[in-house]
Amino acid sequence: MKTRFVTIILIALWGTAVAGTCRADDYAGVTSRKLLTTSTASNGQKISYLATDQPEVTALVVELPPGGETGWHLHTAPVYAYVLSGSLDVEMADGRSYVFRQGDAIVGVQNLAQNVRTVGNGPARLVVFSTGEQDRPNVVKVERPKRVLE
Repeated sequence: MKTRFVTIILIALWGTAVAGTCRADDYAGVTSRKLLTTSTASNGQKISYLATDQPEVTALVVELPPGGETGWHLHTAPVYAYVLSGSLDVEMADGRSYVFRQGDAIVGVQNLAQNVRTVGNGPARLVVFSTGEQDRPNVVKVERPKRVLE
């Protein structure tokens, strides 16, 4: 019993010594800025994660030319983006529209058709991360929704 107690104390002291070598001073000049904390997508949809045994993360840099658009599509997996430059208009199948500009963080909507187009005269660039599943597409092209046609 006494040996176990001494071992625990020694481990605790060793852990404290190791932790002491990782001081805040070691990260001088490093800054961070919280972009977003949310439990919903941009349209208020509750965030849901895939339940899978074959997870796959995809990271992309997407560039849309001036006047460009993605075409109607939907995301089958959670998607997160950060607008590097330019402005985007995201039109949803339910008729709502959202504008995102340089510096905006985006939590994408799942399983709802959308079309993304550039706003203004310049291109739009964004970095996109998707947490999907191996051998399953994260994005699926769809027909233009009827509601949008009306």
